[in-house]
Amino acid sequence: MANNTNRKLVPEAMSALDKFKYEVASEVGVNLKDGYNGDISAKDAGKIGGQMVKKMIEQAERNMK
Repeated sequence: MANNTNRKLVPEAMSALDKFKYEVASEVGVNLKDGYNGDISAKDAGKIGGQMVKKMIEQAERNMK
């Protein structure tokens, strides 16, 4: 059986990440609803994830200055 290593390092950050996800989804024009969102396309999910990563990298770069 496979060992799932996909766990949160800071579980307390979960609500902040969820809020961030919904903000980014709104920015890129993807309508997320509370709960299950398995019906969105991979393309839309990628837009959300990619934009989240881009914003997190930008924030980290600003913090390094």
